[in-house]
Amino acid sequence: MRIPWPAALILLLWLLMALAGSTLSLQPHNIQLGGILATPSSDAWLGRDELGRDILPRLALGAGASLLVAVVVVGISAIAGTLVGVVGGYLGGRVDRLLNRLMDVFLAFPGILLAIALAAVLGPGLENTILALSLMGWVGYARLARSQVLSLRQREHVQAAIALGARPARVLFRHLLPLTLTPLIVEASFGVASVVIAEAGLSFLGLGMAPPAPSWGSMIRDGVRYLLVAPHLVIAPGMALVLVVYAVNRLGDWLRDRLAVQRA
Repeated sequence: MRIPWPAALILLLWLLMALAGSTLSLQPHNIQLGGILATPSSDAWLGRDELGRDILPRLALGAGASLLVAVVVVGISAIAGTLVGVVGGYLGGRVDRLLNRLMDVFLAFPGILLAIALAAVLGPGLENTILALSLMGWVGYARLARSQVLSLRQREHVQAAIALGARPARVLFRHLLPLTLTPLIVEASFGVASVVIAEAGLSFLGLGMAPPAPSWGSMIRDGVRYLLVAPHLVIAPGMALVLVVYAVNRLGDWLRDRLAVQRA
């Protein structure tokens, strides 16, 4: 199956925008009162917002924020969830039951509602957004890793390693963990899209990036008030969000089919 090049190009553009937003002097907070709600032109390719700020550099900074949150949250969630699931699935007994109860507590609440509650308690900000989304995201990886270990620990090479006196840590990290990485990588690819949407949702509610730092969600929220007179305020960040989520999911589907993995 060929790699979906349109999706790959969208993700490459996302990365380039994020790099441009963090390395170039784009002046996203430069206010021009004469350009309030100005439509796209050669001076501002995507138009200007309610304060006369150029939307393009703000979109680029929002791309950097969403990419940073997605990478960090998925990384923390995948590592923490994998360790919890692998340890619980291998040790079994009381440890597994205790970790299962902990996962059940987190699963008892809808994920996005839990993230909203945590973000409301912690307050707006990049670090708090990452913490709230990470606390909500590790459970899926833990459940997947646990199910993989439960099916793998009875295999001959694992039993042979145990019979030869291998320590539990060696069995976990040498014989079990490498075999669980493929489905976890596929799960992480879909997790990126979920985190991008969740971060935009928190910012839309005012619980994400603290102003004046731009986020795609906060840009959509601010533009809703002027939707009838200046729809470009919503169209630009909205289309960016839709395209990135589509591209990530499309590449996740390709990766799943390529590796022949069934999602949990």
